[in-house]
Amino acid sequence: MNIGMINAAAIRLAGKSRCTPLLSSPFLDDIAGRRVLIKAECLQHTGSFKFRGAWSALSAMDPEVRARGVIAFSSGNHAQGVALAAREHGTSAVIIMPEDSPEIKLRNTAALGAEVVTYDRAAEDRDAIGDRLAAERRLTLVKPFDEPLVIAGQGTTGLEIATQAAELGVTSAQVLVPCGGGGLTSGIALALEATAPEMKVHPVEPAGFDDVARSLISGQHEVNASTTGSLCDAIITPSPGQLTFGHMKRLCGAGFVVTDDACLQAMAEAFNRLKLVLEPGGAAALAAALYHGNSLQSDTAICVASGGNVDPDVFIKALEKHAKGAL
Repeated sequence: MNIGMINAAAIRLAGKSRCTPLLSSPFLDDIAGRRVLIKAECLQHTGSFKFRGAWSALSAMDPEVRARGVIAFSSGNHAQGVALAAREHGTSAVIIMPEDSPEIKLRNTAALGAEVVTYDRAAEDRDAIGDRLAAERRLTLVKPFDEPLVIAGQGTTGLEIATQAAELGVTSAQVLVPCGGGGLTSGIALALEATAPEMKVHPVEPAGFDDVARSLISGQHEVNASTTGSLCDAIITPSPGQLTFGHMKRLCGAGFVVTDDACLQAMAEAFNRLKLVLEPGGAAALAAALYHGNSLQSDTAICVASGGNVDPDVFIKALEKHAKGAL
């Protein structure tokens, strides 16, 4: 992986992905005790950054291989990104999703034309299901994070952050990124290493699922004890990716850990102050900036709002619990 791959992905994504805004609010600055800038990837196609990596991967495939169709594993955001990228390329997509994925993600993936195959993540082996379907149908796997072309696509988020922050006079900051397997985190870190080297990337994970934070401390792959039990479904993985961890180990600062409740509170603040709709995992970085200020050293925190695909009941819960009395 290098900046050349990310720049090449940016060229392929030109006119296909959105350059999402870098937003701010004085109310959020007051809560955080510093300047906070929010990279609103919840406004990306399909409601998350995942479209970037999916398009990057599919657009680089041999046309004959792509025409046979693709397959992917996802709790929902990668699913929708691959489904849309496949549809735009005129090919088919099979998406293997946990049966307890948020309903909106299951519905949207199917609505984008993908064949959705659900499984019980506690009792069934998704890899075995995927291997069988891929072999039977000659499908190409698009990995959610541990794939150079996917990492390169996610890295284009970092290119935009560097350019947009520089336009605001910001060249030094702590960049907080919701982190599951590490594709977005490592992609942004690689992009900023080349374009804004004074910025330091920090992964943010839900409490109880902080495999990346623990891995960065120990220097080896740590594994979560469970794969369920948090509202932050979008950023729960068993362990960091092989490729992504190598990049994060070299480039990232310490990880942050946030509670589900802090994410719900950040969701309410994002809606209240910026009129952004975030899902719990997508709000993790903002939660870290707002409620872990004592752990930050920089005068500016840049938070990636990575996704907004939230079921209505969860969003209502966030607003009812935390938005009362806000202006």
